[in-house]
Amino acid sequence: MNFEKIKILGIMSGTSLDGIDFAVVDFQLINNKWHFLIHENATFSYSDEWFSRLKFAAHLSADELVELNKEYTSYLNAQIHKFIFDNQIKNLDAIASHGHTILHNPKEGYTLQIGNLPEIKSGFSIPFICDFRVQDVQLGGQGAPLVPIGDRLLFSEFDFCLNLGGFSNISFDQNDIRIAFDICPVNTVLNYYVNQLDLEYDDQGKIAASGKINQNLFDTLNANAFYSKTFPKSLGIEFVFAEVIPTIDKFNLPIADVLATYVEHIAYQISIQLKNKKGKVMITGGGAFNIYLIDRIKNHNPNMIVEIPNSEIINYKEALIFAFLGVLRLNNINNVLASVTGAKHDHSSGVIF
Repeated sequence: MNFEKIKILGIMSGTSLDGIDFAVVDFQLINNKWHFLIHENATFSYSDEWFSRLKFAAHLSADELVELNKEYTSYLNAQIHKFIFDNQIKNLDAIASHGHTILHNPKEGYTLQIGNLPEIKSGFSIPFICDFRVQDVQLGGQGAPLVPIGDRLLFSEFDFCLNLGGFSNISFDQNDIRIAFDICPVNTVLNYYVNQLDLEYDDQGKIAASGKINQNLFDTLNANAFYSKTFPKSLGIEFVFAEVIPTIDKFNLPIADVLATYVEHIAYQISIQLKNKKGKVMITGGGAFNIYLIDRIKNHNPNMIVEIPNSEIINYKEALIFAFLGVLRLNNINNVLASVTGAKHDHSSGVIF
């Protein structure tokens, strides 16, 4: 297939459970450089029922996961049709969907994104590309992060691309090789504690800013063995529930102090990766709206020029890039970098229905 000019719908559901992101994007290859323009976009929030089911899905049995996958695939298909109908979208050439990550343990050779069963294509006559991570794990890779190919080809004006979503991850070129890896959990942890206050998130980080940093918890979090590992490395929700939440809960702190300490932990871990580096860093993901977190990141990285792009890029960068992964897959161009994931070689990943 040859799609050098294409209109594609990108779909992403992140581990922070903010909802399902949709973005219709035009891509065009001009003089060997990809250009993009985002058109219609929206986030469909999860109902309380789906939020709860997805939040605790990692604890389900194998049979229960099979059933959840079927139900979520049907649900996601309905949401895609609704988005297209609501926005009266015409002339789509393709759809690319990430699905929703439930399990991610590449060390044990598996990763599971639900919503990628063949039924997802029901009602569509155009190519549907999905299930981007499994092939990489089969090739010995981490299956993550996948966004760096988009960082390199769509946002080359930045020296570093830092995403603050369910997890923080960073992407940059080093000796002409793209390097990327997960740094630490972000909104998966922050939102977990804010939810206990019957809030969806800490607006602008105000609650965290009101708390006190607990040095003992801060030191304990930073001592986790994950942070001493070299890349490629990636994180899954299992890490949060098995190691981070139990560690924090042992200290029995007020939630404001938990948030203040954890924000400092995030900023500190990011600073380790940017230590002695200079240049421009673009920050995206829901954490980009957390003013207190951004201030702490700036404080820890005085040599970096921190840029926050427009809200469209912040909110829909992952949907944009998974759309782009779909475009590359349709053109049979490598969309996963072995230098990032640790796979045996670069490859073009994704199932085409």
